[in-house]
Parts: sequence; C-alpha cells; structure tokens
Amino acid sequence: MIRLSLFAAAMAVLPTLVAANEEAVTTFALENGMQVVVVEDHRAPVVQHMVWYRAGSADEPKGSSGVAHFLEHLLFKATDTLEAGELSATVARNGGRDNAFTSYDYTAYFQRVAADRLELMMRMESDRMRNIRLTEDNINTERDVIIEERNQRTENNPGALFGEQIAAAQFLNHRYAVPIIGWMHEMRTLDMDDALGFYEIYYSPNNAILVVSGDVTPDEVRTLAEKYYGVIPANPDLPERTRTEEPPQTAERRLIFRDARVAQPYVRRSYLAQERDPGAQQEAAALTILAEILGGGTTSYLTNALQFDMQIATYSAGFYRGVSLDDATFNLIVVPRPEVSLQEAEDALDATIAQFMIDGVDPEQLDRIKRQIRANQIYARDDVDQIANRYGQALAVGLTVEDVQAWPDILEAVTADDIMQAARNVFDKRASVTGWLMREEITQ
Repeated sequence: MIRLSLFAAAMAVLPTLVAANEEAVTTFALENGMQVVVVEDHRAPVVQHMVWYRAGSADEPKGSSGVAHFLEHLLFKATDTLEAGELSATVARNGGRDNAFTSYDYTAYFQRVAADRLELMMRMESDRMRNIRLTEDNINTERDVIIEERNQRTENNPGALFGEQIAAAQFLNHRYAVPIIGWMHEMRTLDMDDALGFYEIYYSPNNAILVVSGDVTPDEVRTLAEKYYGVIPANPDLPERTRTEEPPQTAERRLIFRDARVAQPYVRRSYLAQERDPGAQQEAAALTILAEILGGGTTSYLTNALQFDMQIATYSAGFYRGVSLDDATFNLIVVPRPEVSLQEAEDALDATIAQFMIDGVDPEQLDRIKRQIRANQIYARDDVDQIANRYGQALAVGLTVEDVQAWPDILEAVTADDIMQAARNVFDKRASVTGWLMREEITQ
C-alpha cells in the first residue's frame, strides 16, 4: 500500500515537470520599439514585472564610471507623480518586493507582487522611465551612498580589489576593465549632468525590454503595456550600441596584489572566453559544462586532483558566465594549504590542466552534470523571478527568445569532443591573467 501511494505521488508530480518544461512564451513589440516578453505560469497568483535597459556600466562615457549604477539609485527618488521612496513603499504596502541591479551590459528594475497589482506596477515603472525629478540634494545624498557602498563592498574587501585588478589586466581596450560600481576617484565627481545625460540617452522604450512572468495572459499584458509604456515616445537619437574592441591578446599577463588584511592567499587565473552569441551558443554551452567538470563542486576534476590527490589545496573552483554582450572570461581559483606557496599552487594548477587535456572527459561525470543542469533548469521554472531574469538578461545582451528556449537542448547535445575543443580554445595563456592575492608582509 505504501509503495502504491509513493508511485501515485510520483506520477502526480510528473505532469507538473513536463508542463514546466514547456514554457508558454509570447513576445511582441510596441509601436515605440519597446520589446515585450510574457511568460505564463498560472500555478500561483503572482507576477514578476521587470524592465531591462540595454545600458550598463560598459556603456558609460569615459571619465564617468559608475554613472549607470548611480542612476539606478536615483530612479528611486521622486518623479512628476511620485515622491521619493513612494514606489518602493507602495510595493511593500501591497505585499510585494522590489529592487534593481546594474551589470556591465544592462540595468534592470523589478517588482514581484500579486497578479492583480500588475497595472499599478506598470503605472509607476513607466512613470520613472521618463519623468524622473532630481534635485541637487538627491545627487549629493546618493553619491555619498554609492561611495559608502564601494567602501563597504570593495575597499574593505581585498578579494574584491584583487578582482578589479584582474579585470583591468584582462581587458586593455574594453569597458569590461572598469568596475561596475566605478572607480572611486570618478564616482566622487558624478553630478546632475552625468546622471541626466545617461538617463536621457538610454532610458527610452526603444532601448528597453519589458518582461512579465507569472499569472498573466499576453492580451492582458499587451493592453496594459500599450496604455502605460506605449504612450512614451521613442528616442530617435538612441545611439547604435557599439563598443571599443579588444585587440588580439598575445601576451600572458601577471599581477600580484598585496594587502595586510588578506586572511587566505590564493591564485586566480582568468582566460578570455567566447560569450553566448545569437544562433551560435554551442561553444558557450561546452564552456559551461567544462567549468562544472573542472571546478563545479566536491567531485570536480580540480578538487580531486588538488585537494585529495596532491593535497596542496583547501579549495578550488572554476566558473564561467557566458551571458554578456562581448567576450566573457573563464576563471580558475586555487586556495593552497597554509604550508604551500602560491608558486607551488600555480604549478599544481598548470599540471592539473595539462593532465586533464590528456585524460579527457569522464563519460559518467558528463552524464551526471547534464542531469544536474537539466534538473536545475526544470526547478527554476517554478520561480517567476528566475524565469523573468533568464529571458531579460539574455535579451539585454542581444540573444533572442529562441536562443533562450534552445539553450537546454544545446547543453544536452554537448559532447566530450566539444568540451575538449572548447578547452583547447580557452586555455591559451597568451589570453590569460594570472594573479596572486597575498598578505602584504609575505614575500615569495
């Protein structure tokens, strides 16, 4: 009887998983050029409402680093119809939550609320798309806030400062070399003209993507979007999204970052890597799985080699995030045992990579990783926040809805040969930065 009950429960869950694997996605554009994506999920009366702008820190003018993130803060101030802080207070009063975030390639604003509050969210969000009202007090106050944020998250964190130097060394001519929050000396000079200049260029419907996921219908979203966003005129002077290109990287780069506050020295290696491109995501898929094979947990290749076999490391990891407009990076980290020098750790990392290129991919491990990825993707579809983020992030960097939907099958189709070819492509020391994070008083 118990076995029959368990079987019945398992069969009851199966249709949910199958249905979740088939997202109901509708996409259309308003007359002013705003792109709209609707992902229906009627299992709970909740919606995620997001507006993504195709403008991030890598789109900032030189000398104004941090202005994209600065403007994100300022959009929570007053508009022509809302007082400062009223938007967030209204969301909270209606039982929801809201926030925003800035990346290299985009800035996004979101509210997660009950489905019957969607119109209220659109009314407020569309208002701050064009009707922001700033004062010099706002500028001065929020500039102090972002400076303090940098002090807390970056200046007080040797690892964060080290990461900034890695990125600056990796990119010689591209804005990915500049931290998203900005360089401190430039943040201190940000003013009203900087903020409004960025706002007037990039905060327009023809540079934005509206993503609504959850308990909605496409017709409902279209009606509301046309009412609130559709009346905002497009920016006819929106510049083409072009970036300075990185020259061919032909020289291995190295740096040492010393700080007396470092609790645990470690080695980090960054390689220039292919990003996910529209209609051409195969190499990015292979790199995604390669990162999991090498450094994705306690059963990874690096962990087995460096922590168990050689016993020279207390921690190792590999990570790759390919959702970017331009070239991404593939990173490896080794934290050595106290008695192991950073040079020994780096040598062991190089030896392990070389051995992996000989050993190749373990078929059982590859199969296990694919199953884990597929399971994570299915369960993520139960979260309207993750759904909206997946589509918004991809579209903001030039991918399409079709690319997002094809991604799981592309990952599933990756072969061991694909992974090894991606490894040969990415593990080119001429396009790498090797950094040592170490205590100030230690010499090697």
